[in-house]
Amino acid sequence: MTARRSVHLVTLGCARNDVDSEELAARMASAGWELTDSELADVTVVNTCGFVEAAKKDSIDAILAATDASPDGKVVAVGCLAQRYGRELADALPEAVVLSFDDYARIDERLDDVLAGRPLTAHTPHDRRTLLPITPVSRPAASVDVGIPGHAGGPAVLRRRLDDSPAAPLKLASGCDRRCSFCAIPSFRGAFVSRPGDEIIAEARWLAEHGVRELVLVSENSTSYGKDLGDVRALERLLPQLAAVDGVERVRLTYLQPAELRPSLIDVLTSTAGVVPYFDLSFQHASGQVLRRMRRFGDAESFLGLLDTIRARVPQAGVRSNFIVGFPGETHDELAELEEFLQRARLDVAGVFGYSDEDGTHAATLPGKLDPDDVRERAEKVSALVDDLVAQRAEERVGENVVVLVDRVVDADDGLVAEGRADHQAPEVDGVTLLPGCEAAPGALVPAVITGSDGADLVGAPR
Repeated sequence: MTARRSVHLVTLGCARNDVDSEELAARMASAGWELTDSELADVTVVNTCGFVEAAKKDSIDAILAATDASPDGKVVAVGCLAQRYGRELADALPEAVVLSFDDYARIDERLDDVLAGRPLTAHTPHDRRTLLPITPVSRPAASVDVGIPGHAGGPAVLRRRLDDSPAAPLKLASGCDRRCSFCAIPSFRGAFVSRPGDEIIAEARWLAEHGVRELVLVSENSTSYGKDLGDVRALERLLPQLAAVDGVERVRLTYLQPAELRPSLIDVLTSTAGVVPYFDLSFQHASGQVLRRMRRFGDAESFLGLLDTIRARVPQAGVRSNFIVGFPGETHDELAELEEFLQRARLDVAGVFGYSDEDGTHAATLPGKLDPDDVRERAEKVSALVDDLVAQRAEERVGENVVVLVDRVVDADDGLVAEGRADHQAPEVDGVTLLPGCEAAPGALVPAVITGSDGADLVGAPR
């Protein structure tokens, strides 16, 4: 009888990585590996992030920490950083074995190799967009054969939950066809590929059977869903079907491109029972000139018009976004355009990032690079403005009636407090709503009225 082997899985980065880790966990468990939280496992797998410099550093630190903690030094790096740098990362960190997305389908075999001490050669990175046809509708037949995470090849669910949260990410698609000048993600995540609707619905049912009450739909670009399936309105049809899954109380769509947010999708997001009116809009800037250099569309006025359209349908709709400051050539006037937009937009949450060159991107070749100290100062200035504006927006919600999905109950100094999220609050990124004195169990939906705020966080009372 084969001795049971143990594996410790560490996940960094975004919700898409969370889904990938749960797929890896299912593959490992089905092959007889015991998943454990112990750092003393036979092998530690670190699912890395390679998005920006800070995320890369966190991933490298996590790999080194796992190596230090592992008694035999059996550490495997997977995920975006591993895929993006391959052999280069392996040369820089000989302590770890580096695997690619192509290894996911055989992760159990690769871990057997690691445990047995068999040498594995790290891959040489290549542009994964070249693995699939340029024409989107030609991709579905080929997508399963090129190691795309999240594509198991059919409606059978390949996933193992790694926590008991009442909310869980559900992947709509992988990859991206956009060519934003600052972003390297398409080159290592590949071309855009939608998951078939029946596969998504099957996984939604499985998640509901495992205690999930909120589905958080994720991808690199959710507004492109269906274009490779020959149905650009597929998402509008899929959302109501997901909301109708028994046990699912809330469906949340994330990663929306403003230029692709068609009126029919806005209608579904603002009028479908069980689908929250939540808009995670990737604005990135508000100056039209900066956005053109980013190879993006829009400007402050068009974005404000989009927000007016959304709020005309649902005044309480949640809106969040991210912004890059200090992009090559950004003038003080263009920065001022962004600051004015932020003051007019009334966003619930906004992330602010200082620009830095990313390997292999067009932006890295642009003239007009700003001094790093200037970029940092601009980011700090805009971040401070955003903190004030987010706090003001939260204050505007005092008196609103909301429904809070309870994530957990904590024992505070003055009694039990239910901590959860209203419709406009996604897990991990948008703040929470606290209900002092409420002992509702995780997964419960509690009608409440907002009585106070603290930054992006809200305080409410059950009603």
